[in-house]
Amino acid sequence: MAIELKSSAFSEGGSIPDKYSCNGPNVSPPLKWNTIPQDTKSIAIIVDDPDAPRGDWVHWVVYHLPPSLRDLPERIPKDKILGNGGRQGTNDFGKIGYDGPCPPSGTHRYYFRIYALDAEVLTEPGATKAQLLKAMDGHILAEGQLMGRYSHK
Repeated sequence: MAIELKSSAFSEGGSIPDKYSCNGPNVSPPLKWNTIPQDTKSIAIIVDDPDAPRGDWVHWVVYHLPPSLRDLPERIPKDKILGNGGRQGTNDFGKIGYDGPCPPSGTHRYYFRIYALDAEVLTEPGATKAQLLKAMDGHILAEGQLMGRYSHK
């Protein structure tokens, strides 16, 4: 089963507005997804840039989201624990929460990936992408992605 992930801020393969980047207020974009498997116990989202000069650069790690959730509004606070019970991890800027596109040059691709999990794999905030992926191993019921582009300004 594939999860359809969308944003009202940009379309698949489209340009991510400055608002969601280091050239703007740098807030998280709104995200919305369709039905997830019935056995889902938690949802995780990872945002990364595979075109970064030093390889994959992680912009957001959020997990332990409740399975009843079908969207995340714009401007998620950079809190370790969210009001909906979700946990935010550490991005490659060394910070908790979302930090948007900020490529040094050229146009980069940013992948927003969503995972429906059959377990609550991590309960402590602050995990890295690598820690989350290891914890999710064998627990992914379904996944989906949305890719946006952003150019150096």
